[in-house]
Amino acid sequence: MNTTHFPIAIIGAGLGGLTAARVLHVNGIESAIFELEASAAARTQGGMLDIHESNGQKALHAAGLHDDFLKIVHEGGQAMRLLGPDGTVHVDEEDHGTGGRPEVDRGVLRDLLLGSLPDSTIHWGRKVTGARVLGDGRHEVTFADGSAITTDLLIGADGAWSRIRPLVSSAWPAYTGISFVETDLFDADSRHPRSAAVIGGGFFIALGGERGVLAHRETDGSLHVYTALKVDEGWLDTVDFTDQAAAKAAVLAHFEDWDEGLRGLVADADTITPRRIHALPVGHRWDRVPGVTLLGDAAHLMSPFAGEGANLAMLDGAELALAVAAHPGDAEAALAAYEEALFPRSEASAAESAANLDTMFGEKGLEQMVAFFTSGPAAR
Repeated sequence: MNTTHFPIAIIGAGLGGLTAARVLHVNGIESAIFELEASAAARTQGGMLDIHESNGQKALHAAGLHDDFLKIVHEGGQAMRLLGPDGTVHVDEEDHGTGGRPEVDRGVLRDLLLGSLPDSTIHWGRKVTGARVLGDGRHEVTFADGSAITTDLLIGADGAWSRIRPLVSSAWPAYTGISFVETDLFDADSRHPRSAAVIGGGFFIALGGERGVLAHRETDGSLHVYTALKVDEGWLDTVDFTDQAAAKAAVLAHFEDWDEGLRGLVADADTITPRRIHALPVGHRWDRVPGVTLLGDAAHLMSPFAGEGANLAMLDGAELALAVAAHPGDAEAALAAYEEALFPRSEASAAESAANLDTMFGEKGLEQMVAFFTSGPAAR
């Protein structure tokens, strides 16, 4: 087996791993990223993200990329609409350009981070098959292509089903009780004008009867829709998603009493994809293990109902890199300082996410969310 040593190895080229590598690079510290995808273009990243001043934007400042970030912000993306199942608009907020959560296309943001790193940083097509302790804080990681690496500092940035997490924790993501069915409506203004009018210019929510629809207007003119169902974990397996018409009918059977304009977000869709929503336990943490740590979903996977996942991953990456830079030659001091801040921060966001899930898909989800959005900024 061909084994190469890297002082710092990051597993996963998502937003968190890329941010960690970039902030390390800015501070004169090189690292290597190992990513299972074959290339940066292996799949579309998709989806809009609202990048918060308190965490995601803080990370971009540390990365020296905040000015470039402002150039890719989706103008109008902070607009928000909240509807009831009958199509009544309860909240309709415009984007005045003064909010602290500008929207950006995930793929474009990832490209910004990718372009900020030396070409040699990322090793594509490296699917992790195992990781083991070598002693003295060193680890070995093996890959499906038969290669292996050793490292003095191993960073698990490899998402929900992390292969690095078992080195520090036995926790495993659990089903939250909510499943998404994702749909896309392309060229919305010309091909799907009714749906485009329903969604508006930014973020969209419709709630009622312990069900919901969440959507964004994308920068390419499409609509990306998440239909949320409170169903058993196995329900998606009862639907043939290779048969688009049958899949749409199965989903729409849960929305028979909803307004036709809302139903059209599924009925008229160009794609349809199932996704279960999982989460790690709120307050997930681990005892300090020499030479290894986690960030992002690998550390604190949560449901998307606080809008914090990508923001926290980026802040994790930045904070970890800054800790390493602040403790040259002392990885354990760096990891201890990083995790001391990581655990309470991620617990607070995970608790908020879990509470929002219960609220949005509870019996009075619409009423409670209307109250939330109309209570004024001080109450949010």
